[in-house]
Amino acid sequence: MLFHNSRHGEKILFLKQYVNLLLVDGHQVLEIKKHEVLTFGQKRLCLQQRSVAQRTITPSELFSRANGARPVKKVLVTGVAGIGKTMLVQKILFDFGGSEDYLAFDFIIHMSFRDLNLVEEPTNFRDLVLRKNKHLSKVLDNILACDDKLLIILDGFDEFRQYRNCDADVFVNEPDEEAALTDILGSLLSGELLPRASVLLTSRPAATNHIPVGCIDRFVLIAGFSLAEVCDFFSRYFQDPALASSMFAAVSANELLLTLCYIPAFCCIVCCILKQSKDLSGESPMTMTDIYVHYLVAMIHSHTQRGPRTDHQGTTQQFSDIVLKLGKLAYRKLMDHQTLFYGSDLEVAALEGCSFLSTFLDKTVAQKPGYTEEVFSFAHLTIQEFFAALYCAVTDQPLPVDPLSKSSLGEAANGHLDLFDRFLSGILSNRNATVLQGQVGLCCCKERAEAFRQKLVSDLTKFCENGAHILNSLHCLFEQQDLSLALAVQPEKLQINVSDETLSQTDYNALKYFLNLTKGQISELDLTGTGVSCDALRDIQPLLVRCESLW
Repeated sequence: MLFHNSRHGEKILFLKQYVNLLLVDGHQVLEIKKHEVLTFGQKRLCLQQRSVAQRTITPSELFSRANGARPVKKVLVTGVAGIGKTMLVQKILFDFGGSEDYLAFDFIIHMSFRDLNLVEEPTNFRDLVLRKNKHLSKVLDNILACDDKLLIILDGFDEFRQYRNCDADVFVNEPDEEAALTDILGSLLSGELLPRASVLLTSRPAATNHIPVGCIDRFVLIAGFSLAEVCDFFSRYFQDPALASSMFAAVSANELLLTLCYIPAFCCIVCCILKQSKDLSGESPMTMTDIYVHYLVAMIHSHTQRGPRTDHQGTTQQFSDIVLKLGKLAYRKLMDHQTLFYGSDLEVAALEGCSFLSTFLDKTVAQKPGYTEEVFSFAHLTIQEFFAALYCAVTDQPLPVDPLSKSSLGEAANGHLDLFDRFLSGILSNRNATVLQGQVGLCCCKERAEAFRQKLVSDLTKFCENGAHILNSLHCLFEQQDLSLALAVQPEKLQINVSDETLSQTDYNALKYFLNLTKGQISELDLTGTGVSCDALRDIQPLLVRCESLW
């Protein structure tokens, strides 16, 4: 598997590095969509049938029957950014290649939505497979004929540009039948195309509203690392037991940083920062944005091996120019819901010749009729979101239309800009703005920072008073780490609605951060459909006794 660190392209054996991810069978938010919903009062959701079985499973059990139930053919795996969805897919492919009996399939076809974004014309399923697997041309018909032994993996549904259009009303029945890509994928999920085949679909939670969940037999949530597995990851990453123990102790002393390490991608970046800096000297990272700012600085220092950029003004300017160009590319493509960029794009062409490019961008080659073209993508979608927010913070680029409200207002939200909002909030905080100016030579616009903070306070006040969904705004507040902002939120009524979204530990941290800074009674706390556990309830018990109403 690839390691996204200073030695670009470094590969690590799965057996040496991979640690198990916690897979939980059952997903409240999507189960709500599968059952009849009753509405009580103001957007109250209550399940008529609430029988979500939650248990830990292994990748090899993804398609196993539960208690003699009907066969499991369609599995949806969800998880937040960086939790390990693509790594799980790679692990399944790796294990399948090494064991004839793994998952009881004869063949696996793997497609990523990043790559499917390149398909613009009507096509058919057979040609979709052959685009990347021309060596199968003579045997593909036999493979598709035995579809009861076939697994099709579709990775990264949230990165699909047309993800809103996959609830197909035009059905495709044959592998060689020409149709729009969305109709082919919709037919595959609904069982109209290759009805006996098994399908594994992965996605961030934000995009799952557009998946025809009535076709899904099993919902699986990736919950990330356990504490023991975070420790195990450190041991495998640093290899030296004494060094690994020392680094893990440094992270364990920072509760917020340790919490972020439960997400594998962040854990890897934290280890990368520690490997470069040897410690957590200075102000320790406390938020997701802090980690990515440290990561950017560590990568620049690693690339130059010439010490702090403040000693080399010319080099600082050079790198700030490159970072801005990367940011412009990230921003423009994120707003268009694109994660793949052609070498012919103006923003990509502007980066030609930058030796720093391979640190953050991966390159592949796409086969076109009669020619090939270079295609680029950021090493991870969260890195694209970070660079997009950074570009927006340090230029006069207009903000997306009302970004906070767009991502946070209940039913109108699609989650596309949630992480962008959080990164933007963290970058515009005083402490990260100082680091970026001193280490990268980029200055955040003070007027924009102040306007953003005022908007954040205004939105939080409004959402508390009308009971709108507030989770992403709480994360934006948390990224600021500014007590005065939280204290400035003075609603007449404190209604906190974080319902219908499976909450992670980082979500609880954002919730606790805000409520611990508020005083008096909490009019209402809505945890409906969040998968709240006994441990989580114990953790927030001091808040619960302040609630007049608890859902």
